[in-house]
Amino acid sequence: METHTNSPTWDTSGLSGKPVKNLIFDLGGVILDLSVPDTLCSFAQVSGIDLDKVKQLFSEGEGFLQYEKGEIGDDEFRDFVRKLYGINTSDEELDRCWNAMLLGIPTQKLDLLLQLKEKYSVYLLSNTNTIHLNYIERNLLPGPDHSGLAPYFHRDYYSHRMGKRKPDADIFEQVLDENNLQPADTLFLDDNRANIDAAAALKIQTLFVNSPDIILPYFHG
Repeated sequence: METHTNSPTWDTSGLSGKPVKNLIFDLGGVILDLSVPDTLCSFAQVSGIDLDKVKQLFSEGEGFLQYEKGEIGDDEFRDFVRKLYGINTSDEELDRCWNAMLLGIPTQKLDLLLQLKEKYSVYLLSNTNTIHLNYIERNLLPGPDHSGLAPYFHRDYYSHRMGKRKPDADIFEQVLDENNLQPADTLFLDDNRANIDAAAALKIQTLFVNSPDIILPYFHG
């Protein structure tokens, strides 16, 4: 990849000291503002189930993981949610509840990604699903052409298309292998500690994003 000599200099003081050539970003909670409680509250409202019970069922529901790995389709997922919470509502209303957690993507972060592409190889690795990704690309990105997230990365990876999900090692290994990335040259950014630990076990450099607000000052210094 060509390195542009006029690229900004980013603050890498938080890294291990080894030069970074590649960046792998998580989406939700890192680039995308995310609030899972908003979806859980929506499920509680349409089902009439106590919020604590909704949270419990959400954490135990195998269908959510299956959907992220592409093992079930959209209609199967909607039927799973209807059965889990005992609700009878339209696809549109169910999708509205499911998408309630997707709050938006700050324009400054999209601008940052384009700037980072001038100096680094930049990748996206997200645990997500078709309903969420369609909503993000149709409603949360600027411009009328609906080109999606692809222009902001050299390559984007989604769990439901890969049949794998973080924190399993094989999803990281696929990204590394397909792009000839060396773990020591690569920084992975995620808001989930289990995902960070899994990447670190593969000798990938990591940044735990415990607040989405740290991304801009981290790179701008």
